[in-house]
Amino acid sequence: MTHLKDELTSSRDGFFVEAIDDALVIRFNRPEIRNPLSSDVIVGLSKLVGQVTSSSASRIVFTGSGAAFASGADLREIGNLTPYDVREFAERGQSLMKRIEDLPITTVAAINGYCFGGGLDLALACKKRFASHDTLFCHPGVGLGIITGWGGTQRLPRLVGEGPAMEMLLTASRLTAKEAMRIGLVDELADDVLIAALN
Repeated sequence: MTHLKDELTSSRDGFFVEAIDDALVIRFNRPEIRNPLSSDVIVGLSKLVGQVTSSSASRIVFTGSGAAFASGADLREIGNLTPYDVREFAERGQSLMKRIEDLPITTVAAINGYCFGGGLDLALACKKRFASHDTLFCHPGVGLGIITGWGGTQRLPRLVGEGPAMEMLLTASRLTAKEAMRIGLVDELADDVLIAALN
C-alpha cells in the first residue's frame, strides 16, 4: 500500500483521499454546503477511479464530512450550464457512476448524513451501503423541475422495487435511515459508518 499512500493520499477540490490499511477512503469535504458533487469533484473522482484499478486497494469507501454524505450536483453550477453543457455534465456523471459500479473491488458508501440527488446516485452505484441513524435520503429533482441524469432512475427501482422508487422520485419525499433499511436501500445501520465500512 506504500505507493497508494504516496500517490493518492491527498486533499483535492471537494474531497480528501486517504489510504487506511487495504482501503481507500474518499471523504467529501465541503460540509458548509453539504458536500456537493461539482464538476471538479466528478472529474477528480473519475481520474481517481482510473488510478485505483491499477492499485493494490481491495475496497473504496465513500463518506462525507459534517452533517452530510453528499448533496448531489451543485445547483448553482447547473443554473449556469448551457444545453450543450448540461448533456456533457450528465454524461460525465453517468460515466463515473458506471465505472464505480463496474469496479472489480468492493465499493462502500458510508453514509453519515444527508444523502440527496447525485449523492444518492453515487451510493446506489456502490456494492454496499451503511448509514448512520440520523441519515436522510432524498431525490429532490421533481421539486426543482429537474431529474437525475446519473443513473439513479435505473438503479433505485432495481434495488428497492418500483413502488418505493417511484414514490421517492415523483414526490421528492425524504426517507429516514430506518425507512431506508426497511425497503432495502441500505444494508446496515451503524453508529460509526466509517468503522463499519472498514471492518
